[in-house]
Amino acid sequence: MKSIQIGINKEQKEGFKAFIPNPFPPKENFDFDSKILKKNNEATRLLGKLDGITKLLPDADFFLLMYLRKDAASSSQIEGTMATMIDAIEAEVKINTNIPEDVDDILHYIKALNYGMKRIVADDFPLTLRFIRELHEKLMHKARATHFSDPGEFRKTQNWIGGTRPDNARFVPPPVDAMHKALTDLENYMHDEDGTLTVIKAGLLHAQFETIHPFLDGNGRTGRMLITFYLWKEKFLEKPVLFLSSYFKKHQQLYYEKLFGYHHGVVSDWVDFFLDGVIEIANEAIDIVGKITMLRQQDMGKVQTLGKRASESAIKVLPKLYGQPIVNNTVVQKWTGFTRAGAQTVIDRFIKIGILTPKDKDKKYGQSYIYDEYVSLFSGAEK
Repeated sequence: MKSIQIGINKEQKEGFKAFIPNPFPPKENFDFDSKILKKNNEATRLLGKLDGITKLLPDADFFLLMYLRKDAASSSQIEGTMATMIDAIEAEVKINTNIPEDVDDILHYIKALNYGMKRIVADDFPLTLRFIRELHEKLMHKARATHFSDPGEFRKTQNWIGGTRPDNARFVPPPVDAMHKALTDLENYMHDEDGTLTVIKAGLLHAQFETIHPFLDGNGRTGRMLITFYLWKEKFLEKPVLFLSSYFKKHQQLYYEKLFGYHHGVVSDWVDFFLDGVIEIANEAIDIVGKITMLRQQDMGKVQTLGKRASESAIKVLPKLYGQPIVNNTVVQKWTGFTRAGAQTVIDRFIKIGILTPKDKDKKYGQSYIYDEYVSLFSGAEK
């Protein structure tokens, strides 16, 4: 595919050049070569396989919840957050008082994803600029922001990427008037039956959104959510279980390079990189589903080796660990209605049969416990 001019850098009266997007999609349309089309077919096939295998999980919502946390952590880390998925799991039930302050970024991202899912399911809300603004509002409202981000509002001033001012920046997105025109084009493109293959279109929407950069802060995180919501809304997935942030985080420098290349018309390189991500993450998610299934069978077997009464109380707890895999005595009390001593007995049994391990071996009081084998399936190198 030849280079397509997405827009031009144009001198502004303030003395810097800003990127002015061309009408989108381009008149000449996107014409991808056979290598890209073959890769798109593979990505589409794997999404279908992932969708099918996820349906077999008895607790697919817990799988989704873990993936939300994984994506929230990776997406926030791309923007400089140091907190991890494990910090977020602990923070959700206030298990650990010594939690990094920037875990707040991850919790806001989870909140925005949950809000978007509810909006689409409960309200059958379309993917629109309003939906994007609402996502941003949930992401940034009362967030630990480094500067005023105007939650839920498109910017009213010029922004830039890299550098200290627009005239020494690496990239200057469109001025406000050109930004609004480009956003209207983007919204129309989301709903156009223009023949662009769906998975490729998700990648183009993300790249075009990042090119427009319509918010003062939170553009990357909002734009990465858009990929998942678009594929879900197009019914490529019954549940929104494909999240690409961990792939973008793993190849962060390349991710930025391919996006900058896209601004300059190197569209096929970006799409190629994006499809590689869909393939890698779909394969990884399929593998995790298989491992969860095996782990469940293994651990249900362990629980059944306990005596009748002990296994009955253990069965109350085990399924809940798939949604909340880090617990303390208070959490187990809440789940079971047991006394403090009764809850500790259940925890001790889980330690003995190798399901839970103490999270901080040296801690005498206020100990928390982790379902390590399960968490490791999602957190990988993060731990």
